[in-house]
Amino acid sequence: MADRKSVINLSDVELTLESGAGPVHILKGLSFDIKIGETVGIVGPSGSGKSSLMSLMTGLEQASKGTVDVDGLILNTADEDTLARHRLSRIGIVMQAFHLIPTMTALENVAVPLELAGVDDAFDRAAHELEAVGLAHRMDHYPSQLSGGEQQRVALARALAPEPAILFGDEPTGNLDYKTGQSIIELLFDLARKRGSTLVIVTHDPKLADRCARVITMSDGKIVDDTGDTASITGTETVSSKVAKS
Repeated sequence: MADRKSVINLSDVELTLESGAGPVHILKGLSFDIKIGETVGIVGPSGSGKSSLMSLMTGLEQASKGTVDVDGLILNTADEDTLARHRLSRIGIVMQAFHLIPTMTALENVAVPLELAGVDDAFDRAAHELEAVGLAHRMDHYPSQLSGGEQQRVALARALAPEPAILFGDEPTGNLDYKTGQSIIELLFDLARKRGSTLVIVTHDPKLADRCARVITMSDGKIVDDTGDTASITGTETVSSKVAKS
């Protein structure tokens, strides 16, 4: 990994939000970098700051201090239009809630970000992405006609359609049963690997995090472990998790 360039770099990053009781320090002096093609899991208890960290790296929130450099753009100094274009073209996000537009078909849901990005063959690209996630037969169906697993596949196709440099997952299997979640995980890692995308996943699930080559553990707004897996938390690491890492 040492010969790969960094695609995400955080330097002395802090996030402070105002509240009625005064300022709340959410993130406290975070510094790390993530290489091109790396798979990274971010874990920690509720309130540890991992979702806030995801918001900073996707440009949905701006740091109060420090530098957030994602794929060559300093996010905390960029204006909203630049951030929006950056998310459309360079970042894919798969959320726990699918966030599909209910009045649009699966094909239309995937085509929307491509059209916003000015892609000429948006619907052809969208159809290709739906085929890649096994939904060629469901393109004309609306979200209400799809199972939870199918809706998450549509969301994954939508995230991958612009061919992002970085794919973020925020509890991507949180609304799915175990079997369906496992199929989504396999698809997520397989497609990211085939396309050379950097994959960053925020999760409460140590088993999902341990599928990543590297795990960052957070607590109270700080990084408390960056040794590569969750063994420091769980005390053990299975042979299967070691083999599965990619």
